[in-house]
Amino acid sequence: MWHRPTLLLALLLSLSAAAQEDAEPPAPAVSPRAEDLRNLTSARSLGMGGAWRALGMGGDSGTGNPAAVAAFRTYRAELTGGWDWVGKDAFGSVSVADATNPLAGGVTQQLITLGKGSERATAHLNTVALALPLGEVFMLGVASRYLVMRGARQANAFTGDAGLLLRLGLFSLGVSAHNLIDTKNPELTRYYSAHAAVLAGMLTLAADARADFTTNASTTFTYSGGLEYVLGENFPIRAGYTWDGFTRASQLGVGLGLITPGGGFDVAYHQDLGGERGRSVALTFKVQVQ
Repeated sequence: MWHRPTLLLALLLSLSAAAQEDAEPPAPAVSPRAEDLRNLTSARSLGMGGAWRALGMGGDSGTGNPAAVAAFRTYRAELTGGWDWVGKDAFGSVSVADATNPLAGGVTQQLITLGKGSERATAHLNTVALALPLGEVFMLGVASRYLVMRGARQANAFTGDAGLLLRLGLFSLGVSAHNLIDTKNPELTRYYSAHAAVLAGMLTLAADARADFTTNASTTFTYSGGLEYVLGENFPIRAGYTWDGFTRASQLGVGLGLITPGGGFDVAYHQDLGGERGRSVALTFKVQVQ
């Protein structure tokens, strides 16, 4: 009869293990690889929660909606650096945009390091954008993007974006399609964005919605909203929020800056409230000439 208590003990141990597994919280969702290259923005955009594609104010406008490069008839140059001390990710970028000519153009070069230890990868992402303004209201844009990635993740791919932007008084409305050339690479899956902004003097409001129909073989939406208010015409303060449809978690951004007649600088802090629990800071130096 010795086998009965043995079977009973085995049953109790199994039930105990199952109970412990049920008590443990589920592992946090992780963003797909493609998301690592979609949110590489200036400190101004990061502080506004990633809602920036309708603004057209930064040197890196062509990496969001290429049509936004022509939104303001200025010459812009920016240098940005950012670091996530939780994920140990870092990025730096140099961008130049010139909308003082009939055909506006912008170039952005980004260097990104991702992952830890044996999972570490380094990526070079280069974007060239062209935008054609049809009057003061309607703008068309296209962009080409070339990615080279080395390390634990490999890529050597070329793709492109296209976008439209409407400027109606205080309002800016746009749509864009990204990674239209199918590279069969998980770093560059296709997605779409609709975005809007209100530029009312010292107050700017912006909202972005992204739709990804392919990465997870299902529809995934990500929403962002942000605001900026300039104090005393020189000191912008910013805040923004993102709902990440991949991790089903919230993200917050805050930032501030200094505006001078010829440029200025911005600093931002961004935190994930779920998912990978990332925490990052970014700093941007910028020059602008009318």
